Amino acid sequence: MQRIVHLLFEALMLKRLPRSGYHFLGSGSESVAEHSFMITMIAYVMGQMNPEADQGKLMAMCLLHDLPEARMGDLNYVQKKYVCADEKKAVRDLVKGLSFGGEMVRLLDEFTQGESLEARLARDADQLAFLVDLKALADTGRRGPAKWMGVVEKRILTETGRSLAQSLLDTDWDAWWLEKYAEPPREG
Repeated sequence: MQRIVHLLFEALMLKRLPRSGYHFLGSGSESVAEHSFMITMIAYVMGQMNPEADQGKLMAMCLLHDLPEARMGDLNYVQKKYVCADEKKAVRDLVKGLSFGGEMVRLLDEFTQGESLEARLARDADQLAFLVDLKALADTGRRGPAKWMGVVEKRILTETGRSLAQSLLDTDWDAWWLEKYAEPPREG
């Protein structure tokens, strides 16, 4: 039980770990845990849109995909050109002593390889989570994020992901509530 509790405290670190790519945008911020929530939420939706996918596996991949960052930190694309993190070692150490550690390793490996339907959807969910945030920042007047939306959109591989991305880019970030609540109340 002690080892499981250690895992939970390690996962807690993701709430405190900022995603480093936002420095290049000039605005916005997000913790790794906030990102993990959003990618998992998107994976849930994508799983509903793809009933042939194993939804549990898809969501588990998304939940776990950045867990090694609790040990390595969040390296952005520029940092990865100069710093070589040993993610395999981080994962090995992370799962050591866990009865379900082998399953975690399999899910993380499958995500990294990106070959299964679930892994492709999870990887697209990862990009879509970033795209959602970029779109919201751009819609609220931030200029930097708009430059990155096309770059991120090009990383999306599945038809479901491309369809979601297009709809997301065509929709104002606040349309979900503005359409309903912007109308003055009707008199009774």
